[in-house]
Amino acid sequence: MRAAAVIVVTALTLAACGERAEKAAPTSADAAPVAPAASAPPATPVALTDADLRRVCRAGLAAIHGQDEESITIDALNGPIVNVSWRAPVDGGRRRAQCRVDGDLVVWKPADRTSPIDDRWMNQAGDPVTRFVLDGERVTITQTLPDSGAVADVQGQG
Repeated sequence: MRAAAVIVVTALTLAACGERAEKAAPTSADAAPVAPAASAPPATPVALTDADLRRVCRAGLAAIHGQDEESITIDALNGPIVNVSWRAPVDGGRRRAQCRVDGDLVVWKPADRTSPIDDRWMNQAGDPVTRFVLDGERVTITQTLPDSGAVADVQGQG
């Protein structure tokens, strides 16, 4: 009887530990941007010219997708959104994406996926964080991977 009481009390105690409500991850395609990593200083908003926006998006998407900047084609600029494409390395088709800048973040989304769920802005928890720095004609891209915290710097030519 005593052992049964201990088991019941232990089970109730453990069950109470798990009652904390967990917040569900946002599922909206246009969820709010993820806050910058704590180790990075807050970015000062930069007003980019159309030419700088194109350069930043070209360098950012080249780094994200492992392409040369020259292979990224700017297809259109629609306000703050840059439409880009590049030759798909596997089948020779065209990959398409959209890019925008939020502060010092390069945010992108695929534009050629068959499912609207896959065509989302890559700014949610679990997505790599891509930052840029403009220094004259040079664009420096830094990517932080969410799972390992690894950082890769890519120097762009502009």
